[in-house]
Amino acid sequence: MNDHFADIFTETACPSQDKLLAYVKGELSASERHEVEMHLQDCELCSEAVEGLSAISRKDQIPGWLRQAKWNVLHSLRRKNRRKKKENYYLYVAIVALIVLFMAIALYWIYHFARR
Repeated sequence: MNDHFADIFTETACPSQDKLLAYVKGELSASERHEVEMHLQDCELCSEAVEGLSAISRKDQIPGWLRQAKWNVLHSLRRKNRRKKKENYYLYVAIVALIVLFMAIALYWIYHFARR
């Protein structure tokens, strides 16, 4: 994974995706469930994630969907980054061409005025 894009999937104080999924499935112990519920009171993002996960009927397929969504986001970001690098390349070529053109004009003027 490109380190430039890896930071959008870094660890936070939030419970992991697996732990949230286990919470929704009811697979956590009482203490783990309490810990997640305490976090959900303060974290709107995780609360919405749990709400969305709860609405899905085929919970066993969620990990595959999450992997696919993560891959799609990374693929899109990489494609966008490549396109931006290509645009920068054309900008650099244009700048170099302008510099060469200005140097040629300057040399012509110097030569022209030196002959007079």
